[in-house]
Amino acid sequence: MHPKALLDACSELVRLTLKFDHPADAIVSRFFRENRGLGPRERATLAETVYTVLRKKLLFDHLAPSGSGPKERRLAILGFYGPGDFLRSALTEQEINWLDQCEKVKPEDLMERHRHNLPEWLVQPLKDQLGDEFWALAQSMNLGAGLDLRVNTFKAKRADVQKDLAKSGIKAVPTPYSPWGLRIAGKPALNKHEAFVRGDFEVQDEGSQLLAMLLDAKRGEMVVDFCAGAGGKTLAIGAAMRSTGRLYAFDTSAGRLDSFKPRMARSGLSNVHPAAIAHERDDRVKRLSGKIDRVLVDAPCTGMGTLRRNPDLKWRQDMKAVEEMAVIQASILQSASRMVKSGGRLVYATCSVLPQENEAIAEAFSAANPDWTPLPAAEILTGLKVENAQSLCSGGENGGQFLRLWPHKHQTDGFFAAIWEKK
Repeated sequence: MHPKALLDACSELVRLTLKFDHPADAIVSRFFRENRGLGPRERATLAETVYTVLRKKLLFDHLAPSGSGPKERRLAILGFYGPGDFLRSALTEQEINWLDQCEKVKPEDLMERHRHNLPEWLVQPLKDQLGDEFWALAQSMNLGAGLDLRVNTFKAKRADVQKDLAKSGIKAVPTPYSPWGLRIAGKPALNKHEAFVRGDFEVQDEGSQLLAMLLDAKRGEMVVDFCAGAGGKTLAIGAAMRSTGRLYAFDTSAGRLDSFKPRMARSGLSNVHPAAIAHERDDRVKRLSGKIDRVLVDAPCTGMGTLRRNPDLKWRQDMKAVEEMAVIQASILQSASRMVKSGGRLVYATCSVLPQENEAIAEAFSAANPDWTPLPAAEILTGLKVENAQSLCSGGENGGQFLRLWPHKHQTDGFFAAIWEKK
């Protein structure tokens, strides 16, 4: 595509995305469907340009007024993903001069908000938790996420999948914590790879794999993934159970469960039973009261731990949304807990980094439910032979009570998990 046409397309996609009326990934996907002539490189440029604008929106909003032309074009120029000379060939002389001046601005001369690119409602809760580490987190949030795979241990071994990928010129290294994971540099096309088609691996962040590990589901047990979504953790749990027992995948979205079915077919698992429920007090849930060995509640949340992948979320939410979400999370956790039998395990998890959605929910549940014993996440992970398990955890007397993953520390999305056993 001609540089000028590609920049025009980037500008239009930036304009559509900044309406914030739908999630950014949905807007990008729709744009690609409506423009099927775009090649892989054009799609990569368009997507990465939009995500760069979303990640660095405050900085670009600060720089854009000194330029000329439509604002979305100025933002697209600032965030353009590709060679500088390619971009400059699409610009007027005035735009080139403006871009040169923008690129001379030193980060140390900018205000804090133009360096961290986070909304004010989010800044203080992160500073309160992290102190001097705040800037390392902010920097990591403004970078794209890596690509992790989870090897389907029901079908394959990690070393064998690693070799298969290497034959295709894809370098994969074992993830540092999850024994199921491989990490890949770049974003190679994987959905047509022979190992993917036969179900030997799935794309899944290492942090998400660790959440599934915490459940420690055994062969032959009755297990529930209460908020299964697209089923990534469900498949990891099913493989750990060696396709035995019974694993219910509950979700309130039948659409999400339908999209899960092709993945389930590839996995080769026969113990997974997807089921749409109306809400957390659905009759299906009530019928399982006191019968389940292990329940994972991967609760709906603000997703503030996934800003590397979903930078639009920070602009589409506020503290009121966090408070509303916390009410829903507490209700879901309480309802799901009723399914667990005596001696069973309950795991509450989010992909948020905010204590209102994490420690506050876990501590309130413990206080209201004396028949549940909190279990230290560090001990469980150590027992599962996860290296440096203590470094993945925080809270409690020894700092090992909760799983607490951070992008800048662990190179995963931000995740939280709390674990209990029913007396």
